[in-house]
Amino acid sequence: MRVLFIEDDDLNRRIVEDMLRVGGADMVGASDAGEGLRIFGEDRFDVVLVDLRMPAVDGFETMKRIRQWDDERRNVPLIVVTADTGERIDDECRAAGADAILLKPVAMRELFEVIADLVVSNPRPPAPPAA
Repeated sequence: MRVLFIEDDDLNRRIVEDMLRVGGADMVGASDAGEGLRIFGEDRFDVVLVDLRMPAVDGFETMKRIRQWDDERRNVPLIVVTADTGERIDDECRAAGADAILLKPVAMRELFEVIADLVVSNPRPPAPPAA
């Protein structure tokens, strides 16, 4: 399984990468939305994890841009990883394209359960190869 994690905090990326490695997944990290969207455009991922609060382009806009992609990659499961517990955060994330929301600090079991529910139990058809 290939996972892209767009998160501006190095420690958070490393912690999640270690968790995913235990589960046998391969993670690519991006330190901001610009880098994350570039990487997303160059490769295929089974799931994308997105932090909400990043400098310049936030996670909401990042998810909106992924959902507007011009091929099947726009259907990749998007999981928000955030410390934000605002009253309307769930609604705002869903409106931006999120399939699930995980609160920081991320628990390994919960991470695996959400990924299994979104990716393993409901696989999406693979995108056609880039021309």
